Amino acid sequence: MSPGPGHESIFQDDNQATRSRLSRFKDSFIPLITPAILNKSPRKQLHPTAYLDGLRGFAAFLVYWQHHQVWARVAISAGHIFENGFGYDGQYYFACIPFIRILFTGGHVAVTTFFVISGYVLSMKPLKCIHAKEYTKLEDSVASALFRRWLRLYIPAIGTTFAYFTIWHVFGIWTAYPKHQDTYLGEVYNWYLQFKKMSWVFQNEKPGESWFEYNFHLWSIPTEFRGSVVIYSLQIAISRCTRNARLAVQVALMFYFLFIVDGWFCAMFIGGMFICDLELLAQNNNLPSFFSIFQKHKTRIFQFLFIFAIYLSGVPSYNPFDMRIIQSTPGWYYLSLLRARVMNDYKWFYLFWSSMFIVSSIPHLPWFRKFLESRFCQYLGRISFALYLVHGPILWTLADRMYAVVGWLREDRNEGLKPYENLFPVSKKGPLGLELAFLVPHLVILPFTFWVAEIATKVFDEPSVKISHWAYRKGLGKA
Repeated sequence: MSPGPGHESIFQDDNQATRSRLSRFKDSFIPLITPAILNKSPRKQLHPTAYLDGLRGFAAFLVYWQHHQVWARVAISAGHIFENGFGYDGQYYFACIPFIRILFTGGHVAVTTFFVISGYVLSMKPLKCIHAKEYTKLEDSVASALFRRWLRLYIPAIGTTFAYFTIWHVFGIWTAYPKHQDTYLGEVYNWYLQFKKMSWVFQNEKPGESWFEYNFHLWSIPTEFRGSVVIYSLQIAISRCTRNARLAVQVALMFYFLFIVDGWFCAMFIGGMFICDLELLAQNNNLPSFFSIFQKHKTRIFQFLFIFAIYLSGVPSYNPFDMRIIQSTPGWYYLSLLRARVMNDYKWFYLFWSSMFIVSSIPHLPWFRKFLESRFCQYLGRISFALYLVHGPILWTLADRMYAVVGWLREDRNEGLKPYENLFPVSKKGPLGLELAFLVPHLVILPFTFWVAEIATKVFDEPSVKISHWAYRKGLGKA
């Protein structure tokens, strides 16, 4: 018995609906997981400060690279070598040579550069309003930015860490950090307790005591928010000051946070605002007459500042609470005399100047700016936040096992790595930091990390921008 015409119509409708659902799934899922290297779309036109995106992206890569350098060699205490200067304690390694060492331990200056860039970028629109004396627009801009800032920073952190521990329980994956809870609900509750502490950005605990165990690299997120609050408050406070008074207040506050109190991150955010203010004034030929003294030698000055910045970025920091280490490091004794005595962790003092000089000098170094505006650096810039968020979880899952496979063995927290140890041992010949056994795993780890960062950008980072804008618009109600 064959179905009638009505049945054929029903089957056709069902088939069309199925094809439609499959098409929608393909259109949404395939682009989500497709690596950018397979995307043939033409390059977008660069905006005037695209070099800052490139700098942020390259800095995120330096954070990734430094964490892997130290983590792979936990058993040989390589951190003691990498983090100290060339020649300290009679140790001479290629990776510790001044200027070269930024490629191995540049993660420290990368983080401070993030803060200076944030101060710059968060100040761009408000400062334009201040210069134009458009105070109503300034109020609207700061109100919107401050409302959205917490959501913008924390939604990606929530999403990536929640996905990280969920993967443990779904697939039964062992990780060295943190200690796993017996049940998934127990993990959710422990994650909540940890996140609750991290979300309170004005806590008075010492660094390290309140680190988020599900990704302790996220210590910088509360710091980023606190610095943002400082910037937004300062923009309102000095909005009606004269040009010279406004600049003087910024300089005075940087001095205060560096030399009077230990507020190094506040100095970095205000430093970014100060650089942005000066550049906007320069564009309008409205700099204070004082700067005309340096006009003739501007290019050489910024070239020197950049070179000096790279040197300062290598500040010895294995134990940044013991001044004897920096004083006994070749090339650092006289610099140690300049440090701010009030600062508990002395490395932030030198990294403040390093990141300030780097960000301010780039517009005057065409060769470096061109590098930062290259496709690769702009790609890194687009995924920089997600790269920062996911490189730790990947380090403690995939990378841990890859390092064990080629012969990097850990002495502690290694119970889950035993089945992988020395499966395919690779020679450790080569200079420290560039051994064959270290480079080979990155043929897998690096592209995988980039790919996961792209997915996290599409799933968590970009939606956080839209969600925060939506929440603010809903809060405003109807005009």
